[in-house]
Amino acid sequence: MFSKILSAGIIGVDAYLVDVEVDSVPGIPGFSIVGLPEIAVKESKERVIAALKNLNLYPGPMKITVNLAPADIKKEGTSYDLPILLGVLVNSGIIENSSLLKTLVAGEVTLDGHIRSVKGVLSIGELVKKEEDIDTLIVPFENRMEAGVVEGIKVLPVNHIYELINHLNGTNPLKPYKISIEELYKKVNYSVDFRDVKGQESAKRALEIAAAGGHNMLMIGPPGSGKTMLAKRIPSILPDISIDEALETTRIYSIAGLLDDTNSFISIRPFRAPHHTISDAGLIGGGHIPHPGEVSLAHNGVLFLDELPEFKRNVLEVLRQPLEDGSIRISRAKISVRFPSRFMLVAAMNPCPCGYYGDPFHTCTCTPNQIYKYRAKISGPLMDRIDIHIEVPNVRYEELSDKRRGEYSSTIRERVNKAREIQHERFKRQGLNIFSNAQMGATQIEDFCSIEQEGKRLLKKAMEHFGFSARAYSKILKIARTIADLDEEESIKPHHLSEAIQYRSLDRKGGI
Repeated sequence: MFSKILSAGIIGVDAYLVDVEVDSVPGIPGFSIVGLPEIAVKESKERVIAALKNLNLYPGPMKITVNLAPADIKKEGTSYDLPILLGVLVNSGIIENSSLLKTLVAGEVTLDGHIRSVKGVLSIGELVKKEEDIDTLIVPFENRMEAGVVEGIKVLPVNHIYELINHLNGTNPLKPYKISIEELYKKVNYSVDFRDVKGQESAKRALEIAAAGGHNMLMIGPPGSGKTMLAKRIPSILPDISIDEALETTRIYSIAGLLDDTNSFISIRPFRAPHHTISDAGLIGGGHIPHPGEVSLAHNGVLFLDELPEFKRNVLEVLRQPLEDGSIRISRAKISVRFPSRFMLVAAMNPCPCGYYGDPFHTCTCTPNQIYKYRAKISGPLMDRIDIHIEVPNVRYEELSDKRRGEYSSTIRERVNKAREIQHERFKRQGLNIFSNAQMGATQIEDFCSIEQEGKRLLKKAMEHFGFSARAYSKILKIARTIADLDEEESIKPHHLSEAIQYRSLDRKGGI
């Protein structure tokens, strides 16, 4: 007997069709899986056989061969358990093959017949939507919400094999599951707020500018000055995430297996803060079959690197491609995949190894050579991609004891949203696929960052006095453009330039 059940595999962030072909013939018992299966797929036969025996559905002495087509692409994961088991049941006559027409199946099977969640169901749902010959998706009950947001398909969540058998035989049909994106995409109350931050007014202003223009940012300050606390609050002032961005981010989290019933849809901008011991594969993604890394999990959100010089040099260098292109391509011998990775980089570091260089209340114990080596761990090409440098000094007692509260994040976010709308309209009029001022190239800087004569004199004086490079010149213009957008000014004024110059502290002669 022969049967074919439709399933799906994942390459990068996209799903592709897999035909699970099951051939069963009486004879010496045997069970083999072909079609380049990885270890988890090879182990499917053990789970399927045990489940069939425990449910009294085992067909008896049979030689079973399973082919996963196309056979030239490596298959991984546990999502093929359920289609393989259904193929055996079809060959045994327990269910009708016709009941699985136009149906795609994915799910992991436990030894007692329950069906567990699998990765990448949102991408699989989008694949079903594209295929004209498929209109139904059978998934584990735990994956129902991420599958249910895909419009135009019938989603059938299932808990146990017996439920599925009864449905396919027509004795107890499953109820289709549907959920509106609007139910999941709703206003979120952030757990942290800028209102709780004491002092640090200059840092908060710099963060608002960074959020408004999508600028990468580096905070420099002694231990305990509040760099991490400020960074964690950045998502609360970023522009509201759109439905398309939310779906794109959710798809990445689905493939990474980071969704569950309580977190089935990413409706806020992600914030990722990997430890400085992370490997380059952990940061950008990788593996025998590539999986998304932290830069992709931060897509449409914030990637925060605390203690930046403590990261390995090779790890930091791999950031250059995603920062430049908004995506990362990982190549292996037989496969090359692309993961989206458009994020805002926020980094923090001490001014020196001991952390107290320039602190008026603590004595720095570092030698000039130690300070130089510490800062030299961050390469010039990476620093080229960081727009704003801001000093974060220790907070004074008067500010800590002040009972007054600062601005709400929601108030700051309103200004950020207005500035982003101005940028969106400006670039849209020119037909540019640019989302923020930070993404402007040399041509856009020339077109949108023109300055008056007084501003030119100010910038020339600053470049000569501080020794700014050509790259610093471009960064200053982009930052000034964002400050002008926050002020809803059409042209860049001298005071916009003077504020932008303050945010290039590491480019000055002598450093900070």
